[in-house]
Amino acid sequence: MFDLGRKNKTEFGFIAATDDRDIAVTHLARESRQGLLTEGLRLLRDIFLIIVVFILLGVFFIQPVVVEGTSMLPQLQDGERLLVNKLVYYKLQSVSWGHIERGDIVVFWFPNDPDKSYVKRVIGLPGETVELRNGKVYVDGRELTENYLDSDYNTTTPNAPAKLVEDHHFYVMGDNRDNSSDSRYWGLVPEKYIYGKAFFRYWRPSKVGFLEHGEYGPDIPVKPVDRRTRLNGER
Repeated sequence: MFDLGRKNKTEFGFIAATDDRDIAVTHLARESRQGLLTEGLRLLRDIFLIIVVFILLGVFFIQPVVVEGTSMLPQLQDGERLLVNKLVYYKLQSVSWGHIERGDIVVFWFPNDPDKSYVKRVIGLPGETVELRNGKVYVDGRELTENYLDSDYNTTTPNAPAKLVEDHHFYVMGDNRDNSSDSRYWGLVPEKYIYGKAFFRYWRPSKVGFLEHGEYGPDIPVKPVDRRTRLNGER
């Protein structure tokens, strides 16, 4: 009697899936499990790819090494960790990282005992003649300026007779000339024994950074000179 307008009122608060076929019914627990599983698989995939990348880098491009001894003072300290670029193994002449230059700090198997690894600096290139007189290094008769040396570690450098660097070999020396077993005593390093050149120090924290490369001026060539090219030029 008094409730005639009730039929025109709309009821609110009651919703069902049958009201609209476009309404999706979501089961939160099931969706959560599926989402967690999907994210877990993606994480495993990313970890696997990262491991593969690091393995490839270690095999073909970069390798960590530990410095043992004091033959490279003051540049390198005993116990420091270095990263070694292995691209020199592939002889990529178009980039400096792909070949060996004078002043590079290289890591190689010791020719007299390949079970040992040494780290030294490249001084003489194939085809050059290296000689030591009065504590100074001479390459093809020209004095080599070595700003990376410290006089405290070069007080008793003995003379060494002129030595011709053969093809595919290098003359190497430690920066600590007073206490370094190098080409002055046991000869040249075959190119095939050099497995990389050090370029970055990642330990100790106070010395993290790129290693110093030797600079020798325009009159001293950095890269090995093709002797055939040089002879053709002299003609």
